[in-house]
Amino acid sequence: MGSKVLVVDDEKLIVKGIRFSLEQDDMEVDCAYDGEEALEMAKKKKYDIILLDIMLPKLTGLEVCQQIREFSSVPIVMLTAKGEDMDKILGLEYGADDYITKPFNILEVKARIKAIMRRISRKEEKETVLKVLEAGEMRLDQESRRVYIASREINLTAKEFDVLELLMLNPNKAYGREKLLSLVWGVEYPGDVRTVDVHIRRLREKIETNPSEPKYVHTKWGVGYYFQAS
Repeated sequence: MGSKVLVVDDEKLIVKGIRFSLEQDDMEVDCAYDGEEALEMAKKKKYDIILLDIMLPKLTGLEVCQQIREFSSVPIVMLTAKGEDMDKILGLEYGADDYITKPFNILEVKARIKAIMRRISRKEEKETVLKVLEAGEMRLDQESRRVYIASREINLTAKEFDVLELLMLNPNKAYGREKLLSLVWGVEYPGDVRTVDVHIRRLREKIETNPSEPKYVHTKWGVGYYFQAS
């Protein structure tokens, strides 16, 4: 069987039509007709994608979406009447991935599902490839969060590792101190850009043979820091 899809709508004719059409494409389809049932099914089974109507009995589609996001990143496509505030629904508050307005063409539904599945597949392939980063004598293992130079493990703090990983993932791209601070420490971090300079200095002391003439983490004056194995 192909992708596992959960279709959630209290209009049984709509569910029946979607199920029939998706099964023609070798998808495995489960159905739920209210929010509570949908939430229980999403907890018990791993789905590749969920089609979720907004207007549902017991729990609304938005409540279901919010609660699913507490334990799963499964792609969720909202089925909605026109006029809903989709910017809000797709944003941080609810966490949906896409939406389709009713009445819809089943071919559009299939196209959206396939596009999302392709995107997820490409992302997973990329993540698999990038689990180990290598440059020169350096090897960074993303899963174990360990760094080795010439087979010798370098003990980094969590934030030193995060900085190095970010720079290695984007070689030759210079990051300003403010950008690094927001990406690694987060926009709510109360410290200032000197935090970045301190971590870069400590990182260089650990990974560079001669920190004043770095082989890996370089400075582009007036711009920021970048990674290049020289």
